[in-house]
Amino acid sequence: MATMQQVADRAGVSIATVSFVVNGNKRVSADTRARVTAAMRELGYRNNVVARALASRRTRILALVFPVLEHRLGQTALQFFTSAASRASELGYHLVLWPAVTTADDVQELISGGLADGVVVMEVTMHDPRIARLTELEVPFVAIGRTADPSGISYVDIDFERTVEDALDHLTGLGHRRIGLVVEDLDGTTMADYGPKVRSEAAFHAGIERRGLTGTVVAAGASAEGGRRAAADLLAHDPDVTAAIIMKDDSNFGLVSGLRAGGRRVPEDVSVIAIVSSDGAGAATEPVLTTLNAPGPELGRLAVESLVDRLEGGSTERTHTLIPCALHLADSTAPAPA
Repeated sequence: MATMQQVADRAGVSIATVSFVVNGNKRVSADTRARVTAAMRELGYRNNVVARALASRRTRILALVFPVLEHRLGQTALQFFTSAASRASELGYHLVLWPAVTTADDVQELISGGLADGVVVMEVTMHDPRIARLTELEVPFVAIGRTADPSGISYVDIDFERTVEDALDHLTGLGHRRIGLVVEDLDGTTMADYGPKVRSEAAFHAGIERRGLTGTVVAAGASAEGGRRAAADLLAHDPDVTAAIIMKDDSNFGLVSGLRAGGRRVPEDVSVIAIVSSDGAGAATEPVLTTLNAPGPELGRLAVESLVDRLEGGSTERTHTLIPCALHLADSTAPAPA
């Protein structure tokens, strides 16, 4: 097995620098870290993680807490995770998906066990008990999402308010005046005050009122069947609706299918735009959906960089970053019918 000296020789650095990278007990430049980690990979160097953790009192593990049992790990969430994991590796950390942390007690158990140096919290609710407990315990963390009052925490998040406004701007620019919003049905669950849903609904109602439009909000259950039922509900509430915004990728196909079953063509009769989505999700439906694509990779990277900076004694300022979704035009939106 390769030794630390061999890694140092391959990377062109001192053995002390290799030790700094391995143990994380002193900051090194990103370029130097990249050379050392590349040499470790090429030589098959394996360091003793347990011994390193005991010596440094740090595990160099970041826990990404995602309540899988409460909310599925969809395509957008996977973008957050893969991007965050890749960036963590570049910075000399391991990102571990921790799916069982759903309550404040779960958070305390994770932290008291000393399993992670810091935490990235996903699927944030407006009054999230996990964030309240992390704050109380003074644990380094960054949220991908916002609570009702996020001023006291570090977060990166999608700008849902701007994203909904952009969707409405696109549709009203095409002449649509009767617009529906399809969101996930979370009533009666622990995710009932899920931040993205609450913020998007509020932005939709405000945008509709400000523009003097007619707006209808319906909820979709799981999968394509949920989308079909949402389409039926939308048409029942507003038979003259000419556009729909959907924020639930697994129901996109069902919504379009349900509109067709109700005698509406997409986009000739009803335009459809998927928000907090992706090109891939839009291409899975016929016609290909116009989407507002989630900035998952960028937010995953920023969350890890902010957390690592805090762990390594960098800036102590809280991170407050909002990024809107990017519009990708396709075949599912068109001028409103006369």
